[in-house]
Amino acid sequence: MNALKVVVLDRDGVINEDSDEFIKSPEEWVAIEGSLEAITRLNHAKVKVFVASNQSGIARKLLDYADLNQIHRKMLSELARYGGYLDGIFICPYLEGECRKPNPGMLAEIEHRSGLSLSQAPLIGDSLRDIQAALAYGLEPVLVRTGNGSVTSRSKQLPRDMLVFEDLSEAVEFMLARDTD
Repeated sequence: MNALKVVVLDRDGVINEDSDEFIKSPEEWVAIEGSLEAITRLNHAKVKVFVASNQSGIARKLLDYADLNQIHRKMLSELARYGGYLDGIFICPYLEGECRKPNPGMLAEIEHRSGLSLSQAPLIGDSLRDIQAALAYGLEPVLVRTGNGSVTSRSKQLPRDMLVFEDLSEAVEFMLARDTD
């Protein structure tokens, strides 16, 4: 395996607790235990970390861009407490379209704006649409059981040999260890 250079993360259900009612305010954003430390471990290993998150709550008028920016400020502030950061946050605020996962448009945008190749980079998600987007754009699909991941892990549509972990922390630990082998 090539050296791990880039990781793409879904947000809700991977970094923070998910909600069927959508995350609409900073107060509703709660980090999953160990997720912020995991991102920081990637940062310390010189891995670029991007978030690719469908945020259809904007199109549904459940929150606006100001609300979303406040949520992301809280996420970045809490991450900074561990010495971590994100190299970019990409969202798709629409109900449909090329940017909305499972379509690969958001991944193409990350690659275009960062100038980095995402080929074979892990995309860590908790839903089938994350896995489908990864496969559509040539990334390594990785599932975590947090968020919707426990339900998703039982899907017959998943690749048989796909990596599945309990949470982001376990996934990152594996990837960093695999990278040093």
